[in-house]
Amino acid sequence: MADDSFDLDASALRADGADLSVFVEVLARKLEAALPAETEVRRRSKGLLSREKVVESIEVSLGDHRYVLLRERRGVSASRAQEVRGVVIKRQPLELDAWVDALTGQLRELAAGSAAARAALERLVD
Repeated sequence: MADDSFDLDASALRADGADLSVFVEVLARKLEAALPAETEVRRRSKGLLSREKVVESIEVSLGDHRYVLLRERRGVSASRAQEVRGVVIKRQPLELDAWVDALTGQLRELAAGSAAARAALERLVD
């Protein structure tokens, strides 16, 4: 199944800490392309005078959940927040693996009932 290939690619990149930066950049681009209306990626300059930008954070809003990935000095922090009418009622910190699994799991659930979500999931795993 196509979405399994995304899971395998993600776990391969996560396996090596040196590839974490690459993983975050690739994930940000894939999410922006697959879910443009639901994804917000913040970037910052790599250095003081550098034109090169790096991902600082990724936020994906799906239904009443918001998935947040923050790049930190030595890695990333990930969380899932449950919102009601724009107010966070519960925030759950997650390991990176669990964050990716939860995000792709919710996308699969949405894809089961929506052609648009199914198309977004297909763009994400390609």
